[in-house]
Amino acid sequence: MTELSNDTIGLIGVAALLVMILIGVRVFLAASLVGLFGLVAIIGWDAGAGIVGTIPHSKSVTYTLSVLPMFVLIGYLAFHAGITQALFDAARKWLGWLPGGLAVATVMATAGFAAVSGASTATAAVFARVAIPEMLAVGYSRTIAGGVVAAGGTLATLIPPSAILVIYAIIVEESVGRLLLAGFIPGLVSALVYIAIILVWAKINPSIGPAIRGYTWTERVKSIPGTFPVVAVVLIIFSAMYFGWATPTEAGALGAFVVFLVAALKGMRWPSLKEALLDTAKLTVMIFSLIWGVLIFVRFLGFAGLPEHFTNFIVSLPFEPWVVMVCILFGYTILGMFMDAIGMLLLTLPVVYPAVMALGYDSIWFGIIVVKMAEICLVTPPIGLNCFVVSAVRPDIPVATVFRGVFPFVIADFITVAIFMIWPEVITWLPKTLMN
Repeated sequence: MTELSNDTIGLIGVAALLVMILIGVRVFLAASLVGLFGLVAIIGWDAGAGIVGTIPHSKSVTYTLSVLPMFVLIGYLAFHAGITQALFDAARKWLGWLPGGLAVATVMATAGFAAVSGASTATAAVFARVAIPEMLAVGYSRTIAGGVVAAGGTLATLIPPSAILVIYAIIVEESVGRLLLAGFIPGLVSALVYIAIILVWAKINPSIGPAIRGYTWTERVKSIPGTFPVVAVVLIIFSAMYFGWATPTEAGALGAFVVFLVAALKGMRWPSLKEALLDTAKLTVMIFSLIWGVLIFVRFLGFAGLPEHFTNFIVSLPFEPWVVMVCILFGYTILGMFMDAIGMLLLTLPVVYPAVMALGYDSIWFGIIVVKMAEICLVTPPIGLNCFVVSAVRPDIPVATVFRGVFPFVIADFITVAIFMIWPEVITWLPKTLMN
């Protein structure tokens, strides 16, 4: 019997992983099993099982990973502190007079909550409760209201504290602080492009979103203090990482403490705090499990030599690097229709990242681009998780209706990606100032 080459074993493993995911096996379990049996097939049981057995512990005790539970905790505490309603009220009073004013206010409020959340589905779920009733009450269609909330929720993938940015940094061994800083401006640009789409849309067809008037300047000024907790968390995280007086983990802990104080002052009791802590633990365990499983699979790919072969293939293509990059991003667009954002990045980065670096692209720049593509997959059918979350919170809005509503924002996302590709300085400028 002919012995299989490492390349063949690697390809069989990739195919087996894809099949297992398509039939519904959890990503972390599928990646772990394929990685284990692949390593055993290449280097034997003792060595392969030994490697697999050490990965969960060796990767869990790294200081870099400790930032994840801090950022997740900020989001859940912010939800129980009632920060979302205060943000939306302020945005509505200051921006409601614009064409499509409540939709614009929703985007700004979701961007603000993203700065203390880091979880797109949580952001979408919260604003499905807060913003959609307000929009429907003044005449917005369910299509527009659902689409705005689902798309606005995706801003949490870019605006720090972003769990996906941290995961990218861990997988490719990039600086967590620099990558989180790099997400601020692109996140703001994404929100502004969303707002531009709404304004143009409402200008062409005013019936989609009537302007809201009648708020006095006194009412607007009184709404500002409710936004202070968000401003405080943003300033703490940004200044700590930019000026270097705290690590990302320490900045996250400080941010969580500030939000906890706000929640306590607003009357949060033990049952709500317990729920926030349990939700944080559950999501953290889920993310850690994904990381463990995929790192086992990554080790298998390394022994099989697939990343090196893929890199050589990409570099040898007779095309300009930007053409290859567009093809890679197109691949992410298709893959994102069938996989969740975190799983997609964890499974592709070990192979794609070395090839992208060989093409001469910046690691920080690619991180923001690929996370932006993950953001798009959160609202594209058939898996678009944010759309399902909005429909679950609002059963009166079918998921197909939400998908129709997010279509203009998907176009806006591709415009944003084009901006980042044409002017990479939008991404790289801020982290470069940190280095200087």
